[in-house]
Amino acid sequence: MSARVLPIAVALVFTSPIWLGAAHGETPAKSGVDKLYILDCADGEAPDESHWTPGKNTGKHVEFPDHCYLIHHTQGWFLWDTGVADTVAKLPKHEIVFHEFGLGTGPIWRKPVTLADQLERLQVKPSGIKLIGLSHTHPDHAGNLEQFPNVTVLIQKAEYEWKGRQDTVHVNPKRPVKVVEGDYDVFGDGSLTLLFTPGHTPGHQSLLVRLPKTGPVILSGDVAHFQQSFDERLVPENNYSKEESLASMQRIADVMAKEHAQLWINHDKPQDLKLKKTRGFYE
Repeated sequence: MSARVLPIAVALVFTSPIWLGAAHGETPAKSGVDKLYILDCADGEAPDESHWTPGKNTGKHVEFPDHCYLIHHTQGWFLWDTGVADTVAKLPKHEIVFHEFGLGTGPIWRKPVTLADQLERLQVKPSGIKLIGLSHTHPDHAGNLEQFPNVTVLIQKAEYEWKGRQDTVHVNPKRPVKVVEGDYDVFGDGSLTLLFTPGHTPGHQSLLVRLPKTGPVILSGDVAHFQQSFDERLVPENNYSKEESLASMQRIADVMAKEHAQLWINHDKPQDLKLKKTRGFYE
């Protein structure tokens, strides 16, 4: 694996398939991760779930939790996704509407608590974050990126170069950015592994976290929006590529089987209700 520094503070890392389980008979170093916090990064709702589950749940009201994940590693704090922008909390109704499938389709996003407030409660300053990983650049996953102007962002090359839709968050090229291609071992010890899972967007990625007590967990971004989406391989019409979306869901399923990993789906409300938030953490 090699890296070179490109102009405008961007490092491009070319990657190849890396250790997932045991590779070449080798045992990975002990994981440096010891804590994972789930942060509330917005609450959403929409009037018709079938936009995200084509052919199913027509006209069914759906709730959308939105999470960010704060992970402590011996080398520093790692933030996975930054959620809906905290500025929404200052709007008159504390809400904003994303018209993903046309006017009135939603979801409506509300900010009952800001990312900044949650980090403050955990006594983590923005300057104390070592790295940020983005699953992708949609505004419910990257909306607070500019709160951390000096923190290096890990992003796939295809995502970094993608123009996206109108509300796509574009990473400022003047900030520190590490652009990767494919899977990437974040700290070199197998504790945090970026998994290239394109389809929802061209450079979508997921995160495999190896926790010492909880075990392996996959933070899947928007590979699938709900558990039903994953189980039945349902792909929203506005995904960048249906073929790549299906391949990435299968890729996640394969990693789950190999690693005996849990799948945490970012927007799945039933799962959200079972998870520990903010002050509680996973080891």
